Amino acid sequence: MDWKGRRQSDNIEDRRGNSPRGGNPFGRGGMRLPTGGMRGGSGLSIKTIVIIGVIYLVLKLIGIDPLQIIGGDPGTVLTGQPSSSNQISETRKDEMTQFVATVLAETEDVWNGIMQSQGFEYPEPTLVLFSGAVSSACGNASSASGPFYCPGDQKVYIDLTFFDELARRFKASGDFAQAYVLAHEVGHHVQNLIGVLPKFNEMRRSMSQTEQNQMSIRVELQADCFAGIWGHYTAQKGLLESGDLEEALNAAQQIGDDTIQRRTQGYVVPESFSHGTAAQRKDWFTRGFDTGRLEACDTFNNPV
Repeated sequence: MDWKGRRQSDNIEDRRGNSPRGGNPFGRGGMRLPTGGMRGGSGLSIKTIVIIGVIYLVLKLIGIDPLQIIGGDPGTVLTGQPSSSNQISETRKDEMTQFVATVLAETEDVWNGIMQSQGFEYPEPTLVLFSGAVSSACGNASSASGPFYCPGDQKVYIDLTFFDELARRFKASGDFAQAYVLAHEVGHHVQNLIGVLPKFNEMRRSMSQTEQNQMSIRVELQADCFAGIWGHYTAQKGLLESGDLEEALNAAQQIGDDTIQRRTQGYVVPESFSHGTAAQRKDWFTRGFDTGRLEACDTFNNPV
């Protein structure tokens, strides 16, 4: 995607380094991916303490001060030179911040134009960048929840490390794959403005879990279609490069409910699907991309 040098949105709220304990947000939307974790107890066992003591004495005998190693810069222990890992990390972080700010600006341009043509205003959403966990009007969430949109404060939340997870674990790399994720969450904002999310959140109170999942799939597929509409107009601007569309379609496939379940547990449970299969997500993104029309994204009155 040809994004460098273009306008960047001012609707960015950077909360990285200032995050609360995570939970599960009650909102609508999210590219949530299952992640593993490690459990452990607190404190050190007697055996561990003994081992540490032995290592300490050995290091002292060969002329190395363990306390200096513990207190020093890890980058200087083996090489004698300062570590560049932090600098690389900061450079990467700055570039990703600029990227999402640019993509957000492009969604603003597209949806302002579409909504105005339909006689609606488009209050632009805020993109909140966080690390680890974050608090929203929909509750607390951890990075494991993936990007999500909260209708309560009209904000999109994302930990940018999600993109690395998307590429590494789920084999969906590329800047347009990342742009698709953000455009999907902005699609939830559009749904909130036109009344889809408020209606769904009202209806779900009287629904069974199975019914909620089925309706959630239609909500998510419509957000995919809206992301496709954004892609349609981005392509018209000449911003797409060779392979970009394939990146988005691959991402849609890799985060389908069936694909994720096969990868993580080896089998699928269709009754538990809440975002749509790989084929459905690709299909509805493509509908939006090919037509650029809101009417093409009616997942509630058409088979999905």
